[in-house]
Amino acid sequence: MEKKTKIGIIICDRYRNCAGGKCFRAMQNREGAFSIYGKEENVEIVGYTSCGGCPGGNIEHAPEEMKKNGATVIHFATGFVVGYPPCPYIDHFKRFIEEKYEMKVVIGTHPIPEKYYQTHKALKTWETEEWQTFIEPTLTDEKTRLNYN
Repeated sequence: MEKKTKIGIIICDRYRNCAGGKCFRAMQNREGAFSIYGKEENVEIVGYTSCGGCPGGNIEHAPEEMKKNGATVIHFATGFVVGYPPCPYIDHFKRFIEEKYEMKVVIGTHPIPEKYYQTHKALKTWETEEWQTFIEPTLTDEKTRLNYN
């Protein structure tokens, strides 16, 4: 029997007009944070929305709708970590959703584009242990990062 995982994607409101191309490509290719799913695993997106803008008003309600559509995992889009400044609420959002909705939360979708990696590296944005943990699912090799520029 084929394993099926239904996911919801929440994007930073700064990118609310994003069509999701990098996220969908990464899901198809199992790159970035989507590498946790096997190639044989059927992954379906059952919801895609923004956080609602700082401080994330949509975080309270969007996961509930996604869960009603069968989502068991929520992915915060990579924009939460590559935007400047990165989302200061990301840990609060993650803990809230995991506690209230009993859903797994993954930080990231597509691999971090190289141009963002270089900017944040120069600015020393991600040097703390917490941020290293946050970017780990989407921090790939340079070749892959360049493919997502």
